[in-house]
Amino acid sequence: MSRRIALIVNPSAGGGRAARALPEAEAALREHGLPFRVEITRDLDHARALARAAAQAGEVTATLGGDGLVGCVAGVLRETPGAVLGLVPGGRGNDLARVLGIPPDPREACAVLAHGVERGLDVGEAEGRAFVGIASLGFDSDANRIANEAPSRLGNLVYAYGALRALAAWRPARFELTLDDETRTFSGYSVAAANSKAYGGGMYMAPDAELDDGLLDVVITEDLPKLRFLANLPKVFKGTHVREPEVHVLRSREVRVVSNRPFVVYADGDPIGATPITIRCVPRALRVLVPG
Repeated sequence: MSRRIALIVNPSAGGGRAARALPEAEAALREHGLPFRVEITRDLDHARALARAAAQAGEVTATLGGDGLVGCVAGVLRETPGAVLGLVPGGRGNDLARVLGIPPDPREACAVLAHGVERGLDVGEAEGRAFVGIASLGFDSDANRIANEAPSRLGNLVYAYGALRALAAWRPARFELTLDDETRTFSGYSVAAANSKAYGGGMYMAPDAELDDGLLDVVITEDLPKLRFLANLPKVFKGTHVREPEVHVLRSREVRVVSNRPFVVYADGDPIGATPITIRCVPRALRVLVPG
């Protein structure tokens, strides 16, 4: 039986990339003979309502937008038994699609909606808010805020722009982590609780993280001179930064983070909470269509 698709579109994602990709996606869905309908989102609350209705109707809920829309919809679908998520990349980062091997071309991504297989994935959760990628704070809080306020014409360069601007004003913070079986305190830059490998448009913050292992890869960056931090930034795109002596990767089902000054926590490009915060992994909470 053909899958029925509810395509939820954030037209402003990727500086209008999603809106431009919509005609191609619609044409591809018709070519594959998939019954579908298109819903344009007004905001994240509207997207949640659309996703809930689609899941209850037994449709595959497909997103055409960025990781923020994916995380928002995933939070709804994990509450509905049998619900399935599909991805048509249309944002700036598209990191979950990248990790899952879903093509960036809308026509090729729609082929996955038609012929892909279902895979069970973990979901991250922070104070009741779901995310699919990486929740981070500290230096990343400043960099994300700046990136979100930057002109859309910068494209993927917005993440590098945010990092450089944040570094200029950064001063080290003190963090206390409570993991499953240990407590750790350090002074430095950031804490990242990773459900997936990548964020920020292809930065492999947690290169060994798996989407279905029931664990978070908690990546911490201790204090180091700003020039060395800057020199290490390009290594994040290959994941080799984890070899540096100031970077440590811990694994746990849950982590609580307390900081000596408040930080907004970002995940999938959007703010989801603030310190102090508890972040956990919810195993196999989501079914996603991936290439066969």
